Amino acid sequence: MKKLTSLFIFLFLVSTSYSAFAQSIQVKPPVRFLIGFAAEFGGDEVAEIEFTDGETQSVYAGQGISGAVGAEIQIPNVKQLLFHTTIGLKYVTTQADNAHIRLTRVPIHLTANWLITDDIRFGGGLALHRAINFKADGIGPDVEFDPANGYVFEVAYKGIGFSYTIMEYTDPDDFSYSANSAGLTFKYAF
Repeated sequence: MKKLTSLFIFLFLVSTSYSAFAQSIQVKPPVRFLIGFAAEFGGDEVAEIEFTDGETQSVYAGQGISGAVGAEIQIPNVKQLLFHTTIGLKYVTTQADNAHIRLTRVPIHLTANWLITDDIRFGGGLALHRAINFKADGIGPDVEFDPANGYVFEVAYKGIGFSYTIMEYTDPDDFSYSANSAGLTFKYAF
């Protein structure tokens, strides 16, 4: 029985040592594929939709659900520094049954991120929105906004974070709308 116990202890120590050794030599590649999702709220009212029952719904410039793909780049000599670059689609619609009323845009984010710990990340950088279009589906006029540039800030624990974007949209009549937004984000690099 003593020999069997000694064998188990020996095997446990060898496997634990090997596991620690394997983790210490495991190196992440400096460039990884990145996917992201966000739900954001805020900004000025772009349109107010009135339904046949008298109810109304507003569409806000900063509001929307988005999905994005891109890359995470880690600087080999500064392991706490990460760069994220993503491109995606941001979309918000109304609850109209007879029309597909929507505000769409293509967000591009270029951010620098600092890892406080392996799980906590602070980031900030540029937010560029392109192809900003409000479609009223024949109920009202369609509006194509000018491309917009702004800033985005994020704090995250593991892959879940809180973001704040500072931006302004301009319509063809040079009227400006705040597109500032706050939101919940999810990012995953592999």
